[in-house]
Amino acid sequence: QKSCGKGLFNLTCSHLNLVEKEYFGLEFRSQAGNHVWLEPLKPITKQVKNPKEVLFKFMVKFFPVDPGHLREELTRYLFTLQIKKDLALGRLPCSDKSAALLVSHLLQSELGDFREETDQQHLATHRYLPNQEYLDNKIMHYHRRHSGKTPAESDIQLLDVARKLEMYGIRPHPASDGEGTQINLAVTHMGVLVLRGNTKINTFNWSKIRKLSFKRKHFLIKLHAHVSALCKDTLEFTMASRDTCKAFWKTCVEYHAFFRLSEEPKSKPKALLCSKGSSFRYSGRTQRQLLEHGRKAKMKSLPFERKHYASRYDERQCRSSPDLLTDVSKQV
Repeated sequence: QKSCGKGLFNLTCSHLNLVEKEYFGLEFRSQAGNHVWLEPLKPITKQVKNPKEVLFKFMVKFFPVDPGHLREELTRYLFTLQIKKDLALGRLPCSDKSAALLVSHLLQSELGDFREETDQQHLATHRYLPNQEYLDNKIMHYHRRHSGKTPAESDIQLLDVARKLEMYGIRPHPASDGEGTQINLAVTHMGVLVLRGNTKINTFNWSKIRKLSFKRKHFLIKLHAHVSALCKDTLEFTMASRDTCKAFWKTCVEYHAFFRLSEEPKSKPKALLCSKGSSFRYSGRTQRQLLEHGRKAKMKSLPFERKHYASRYDERQCRSSPDLLTDVSKQV
């Protein structure tokens, strides 16, 4: 009960035998009803009122611009599961062609080479897309082309298709601009995005941003002088509440640290009398540290085997952890 968020997260990664753990996080629904990430450096009891009643979801947190940087096969498989879930929930909007192609790679990895009857039965009982019934023939058309591909090769090809999608790795956060127009804010490896629906209308690269902050339910982007000469030096967006605003600000802080810094930011000494602002910071290796570790270690990938179960339509399993996505609390 006295553990920090990092304790539970490390137990989860140990259960999965996961090395490249910094790409992932544990998400839960706060008491206010917002989806937030479990903070590594903060005690769990200070983040969650009733831990036994809260469902923590193990999810991809940071989406690299090139999934080819992912070194471990298990890491790529978990990214594939995230794309699969996002497709099924309609959180990764894309053209029918792209959607069918993505599902065809999933079928190749789960069922093996194309067999019409097997595909038809599987698609009838498994939902990969909200509008799947209209795309069954197109999915099977693409699946025919993947003959001989292993599950690992299918993962790589699926992620290569996914990374080129307009909404890859984007989690929209509803807000309104200074004129009251409804927009969405999102953060990616390159910076903060402003979207209208699923269309990007503005991008603030990290190099343009001087400071990100929030005041009550207002999210503020302060730009460098050479940028603000062309527009306002401070852009203000209004979100639903202070909690949603703060949660998005924290996500931005972590994205900036993970993708832009060379190493994990160090903690600042606490003020003796009083302190102004939040002491929140990113905890863990940055992407640069992950890539450098992979190059220096030159370790063989951890054993991870997936098999096709065409007759039972089961998903792949991990040899080191057969119940890959079971409730980790049972292990604890």
